[in-house]
Amino acid sequence: MNPAAPVGVLDSGLGGLSLLRVIRAQLPHEALIYVADSGYAPYGDRDTPWITARAAQIIQFLVQQGCKAVVIACNTITAVAVAALRPSFAIPIIAIEPAIKPAAASSRSGAIAVMATTRTLESASLQRLRDRYSGTTRVLFVACPGLADHVEAGDLHSPGLLARLNDLLSPALEQGVDTLVLGCTHYPFLFDAIAKVAGPDIRIIDPSPAVTAEVRRRLSAIGALNPGQRITPLTLWSSAPLQRAQALVERLSDLPIQLRELPELPAPTA
Repeated sequence: MNPAAPVGVLDSGLGGLSLLRVIRAQLPHEALIYVADSGYAPYGDRDTPWITARAAQIIQFLVQQGCKAVVIACNTITAVAVAALRPSFAIPIIAIEPAIKPAAASSRSGAIAVMATTRTLESASLQRLRDRYSGTTRVLFVACPGLADHVEAGDLHSPGLLARLNDLLSPALEQGVDTLVLGCTHYPFLFDAIAKVAGPDIRIIDPSPAVTAEVRRRLSAIGALNPGQRITPLTLWSSAPLQRAQALVERLSDLPIQLRELPELPAPTA
């Protein structure tokens, strides 16, 4: 495995830039290739076979770009497809998932809430994760349909967004939760808005640092961590029109990112 090879990052849209910026900050010498499949978003409205096939296509594309590992920055892909995807590829596949374990461990009230898409919350894998900790902690699920669309539209602070968040979070807050788990990589971009609605006593957990630590561990385990001192490039492939992607990338990130149009992808091969 070539340590100078890039790490691929896959998301259904541009929300995964929240994870990308943490990876860049903590692993600055790793070359990163990001695929934003915004042209086919949202994944939460798709069925499992479609999500699995599409994710496999994109991972195959990243393998063809020479990636030494792939990070799935989409909770929906993790929830419904990662178990089927991993055996098909020789490189490590690191997947994000809601940080229920640390939230349950640190909760003072014994009640936490997971904010995610309906598709993610309905998945068997997340149900199992909740069941694992529900003996000592009440784990509430807060379905947030359409919330990622606010981020994709560049709406991070509007009165309409705040009203929507208030409607979504009020039932959980009234049940005494003291911790909110962000179960979608779009949601860290709404951190300030969520904090404004939830109030100063509510802890908000973004899993990006834990995922980045796992990327470091997995690369180190196979001798593929880049020891270089040069700051390596960031490339973003988008399935949405580049003009639209450029405007949102500039809104969400100050990283120097090279944008490219994602080609039509052939059927995946392992």
